[in-house]
Amino acid sequence: MKKLFVLGLLFVAAVSAFATAKKEKSVNSLERIKAAGELVIGIEGTYPPYTYHDAASNKLIGYDVEVAEAIAAKLGVRAKFVESRWDSLIIGLDSGLWDTVINQVGVTDARKEKYDFTIPYTYTRGVVVVRNDNDSIKTFQDLNGKSSAQTLTSNWAQLGERYGAKIIGTDGFNESVQLVIDRRADATINDDVTYADYLKEHPETPTKVVATSTDVTESAVILAKNQGELFEAINRALTELSADGTLTKLSLKYLNLDVSKR
Repeated sequence: MKKLFVLGLLFVAAVSAFATAKKEKSVNSLERIKAAGELVIGIEGTYPPYTYHDAASNKLIGYDVEVAEAIAAKLGVRAKFVESRWDSLIIGLDSGLWDTVINQVGVTDARKEKYDFTIPYTYTRGVVVVRNDNDSIKTFQDLNGKSSAQTLTSNWAQLGERYGAKIIGTDGFNESVQLVIDRRADATINDDVTYADYLKEHPETPTKVVATSTDVTESAVILAKNQGELFEAINRALTELSADGTLTKLSLKYLNLDVSKR
């Protein structure tokens, strides 16, 4: 009996030590990042005008890139970007591959159950894009039974499913639009800014917008739960960047409109 009691005490102590270590690891994320001198950020690098490579220099640029760099500067460290496919970005948080993802991650109730979101830094509206000779889809409701090309874990895919669309998985918006052009998908859903940027690069595209959502989509910095001081520090950084006009300036630079405000 005494042996079982001792073993029980050891088990409780071990669980307590594990919980304390886990808590300290989370709370001390900011301390660790400052010691390393870098904030490791998961990002696509293939999603203009948010994250993409300059055609001439191949430098990683975009609205989200510069927002991330500004946040890192507020923390007193540099931004270290790790590029990955969209469907792997949030999963990377679970594996500890990066400290955060700054890549137009939409704030959804499902994601908030598992992750923490900062205050939003982007407000956009969803649009339905089809071939310009497609007259069968004129509203979001018309997506029911139709196919929509989307990155599988995006909030746009979830929106399409909500309206009854059959989702065809892609690696990004350009591929999604190409499937629509090739008639391999009936439609694709994304934000209005992304499509407007696509039109600048592809003015002759045989596509059109047939519906615009009245709901505003909020995008924010996403982190694993219980990041303590790191979460608070990034929130403070975004609040300051909004107040001093930095977010507006970056938005106008890359998007020609201010998406940093609702």
